[in-house]
Amino acid sequence: MDDMAHTDDPATVRTARSLVSDARRVVALTGAGVSTESGIPDFRGPDGVWTRDPDAQRLSNIHDYMADAELRRRSWQARLSHPGWQARPNAAHEALVTLERSGALRAIVTQNVDGLHQRAGNDPSAVIELHGTLFETACLTCDERREMREALDRVAAGEADPPCLVCGGILKSATISFGQALDAAVLSRARTEVEACDLLLAAGSSLSVHPAAGLVGLAARAGARVVICNATETPYDDVADVVLRGSLGEVLPAVV
Repeated sequence: MDDMAHTDDPATVRTARSLVSDARRVVALTGAGVSTESGIPDFRGPDGVWTRDPDAQRLSNIHDYMADAELRRRSWQARLSHPGWQARPNAAHEALVTLERSGALRAIVTQNVDGLHQRAGNDPSAVIELHGTLFETACLTCDERREMREALDRVAAGEADPPCLVCGGILKSATISFGQALDAAVLSRARTEVEACDLLLAAGSSLSVHPAAGLVGLAARAGARVVICNATETPYDDVADVVLRGSLGEVLPAVV
């Protein structure tokens, strides 16, 4: 790999921009940092949800969720007020729309569950949601899928922990919690896209959660160039051709 530059100085941005402009099959791997400027906090950053309240991580653990009815009630209240309902795409999302319209961006593999890539204008069929979606519910017994709004209306009407209307099982958002396996077909599609790309653009991810983080190494081993844009260091910085720091709302438009 090329020598890395760990700053967002103009020379580094030019290098990253050149790599992106020369690529013909780009895959973007996006994480929570892409959506922070839309008002959705990340988890591990300085102002992250888990940084400010370590106990909040239990809300994302499937074993705790299934075992603790009070935790489920807290989760439903958190879903009612989730910032994702009012969030709007920011300049980072719009940059990826621009890249897609240029013909270079073939897929977005996202760890986000907020639907902002689709709302910004990316082709929904090109967005691979590794960790599911906030906008649907899933029954943990029969896997019935429904619109999240239906369950939230029930919560607002007084049901603290609404059960599945089909089998009476436990409902949660159709997102992947710690302790749950990723959908095998979704992960397989993501790996196929990454192995076929000539440039992987990793943006806004701490690259600390697997198997998503391992896609960076997969791309590099397949011969792709790698550009990492994130506010903090990642375990894969030494794999990258270029590493950019700074606000994703500024960095991604500059690169694209």
